[in-house]
Amino acid sequence: MPQTTLLTTPLHAAHVALSARMVDFGGWDMPVNYGSQIDEHHAVRKASGMFDVSHMQVVDLRGAGVRPFLRMALANNVDKLKVAGKALYSCMLHAKGGVIDDLIVYYFGEEMFRLVVNAGTAEKDIAWLRAQLSASGRTDVTIEPRPDLAIIAVQGPQARERVWEVIPTTHAGTAEMKPFNGALFGDTPFGDVMLGRTGYTGEDGFEVIVAATQVNALWLALLERGVKPCGLGARDTLRLEAGMNLYGQDMDETISPLNAGLSWTVDLSVPRDFVGRSVLEQDGQSYAVVGLILLEKGGVLRAHQKVHTEVGEGEITSGTFSPTMNQSIAFARVPKSVAIGSIAKVAIRDKLLEARVVKLPF
Repeated sequence: MPQTTLLTTPLHAAHVALSARMVDFGGWDMPVNYGSQIDEHHAVRKASGMFDVSHMQVVDLRGAGVRPFLRMALANNVDKLKVAGKALYSCMLHAKGGVIDDLIVYYFGEEMFRLVVNAGTAEKDIAWLRAQLSASGRTDVTIEPRPDLAIIAVQGPQARERVWEVIPTTHAGTAEMKPFNGALFGDTPFGDVMLGRTGYTGEDGFEVIVAATQVNALWLALLERGVKPCGLGARDTLRLEAGMNLYGQDMDETISPLNAGLSWTVDLSVPRDFVGRSVLEQDGQSYAVVGLILLEKGGVLRAHQKVHTEVGEGEITSGTFSPTMNQSIAFARVPKSVAIGSIAKVAIRDKLLEARVVKLPF
């Protein structure tokens, strides 16, 4: 069979120069680590680390009809976005209530909203948005993918300080930007930049969106200030500790957000029609997503392992060994009546090992 050529980000050469171990990640050639995944994990928890997330897709929506269009297209309610820069986490659902993707939407004005969607779903996300727009008959919205932009996530207790060192700005008040807010800057050494005080690690920091032609210079500037390059391995252990879902693993088109631990991203409180709402209201919630901490030696919690509880069976969706906790941890989808603090048994190879049920995040 012919070999498929992997996609690369504008930082690919920088990763190779740092001797990163590269892997196929959903069709992208991405760094899994630069030596020690454990060191990278601890750098983010204790100081600062940076991740190339340029494989993710920025999509700008413009026009007078963007708000009413997104009000229908997203499960969370964009009417919550009233202050420029404010961000909202949401899912896009298909008509049967399954999750097409989870994303962040930023509000920069009544005629300018920005979405950041997952790499592996970007093509179908954009096609779905365009199909919804066509079906709506609206002519006052444009959907513009931005492959000219790249993204570096800088995370950790020192992350914001390091970013402000390389992106000095005269804009008053932005140094105190609140979490889940963003801002646009046009006066930086790297040209136009967007900072979002968001991330996927449970730590403070920024996701920095910059022109693809400028991202290498930004990467090097952060590297010179001691920000540690981090790969997909640390990104996964960090997000698991922080209780953050991964699309394609913890939820997908076969799972309702109500059964994927994402009910907080669905706004059913107002009479707003959005795609998939009627099915969510009809089917309700049957499962909860909980944390598991393995109590016995003899294995590591991994995806797809069966979970036995007093009220029925479930399944692990994501599992790993936590460098911070020094324990094996996992997310599990279990019957919603499972009690926090109870003991479950996980099938690991030919053994049933005990794990404590805990509330997320760890």
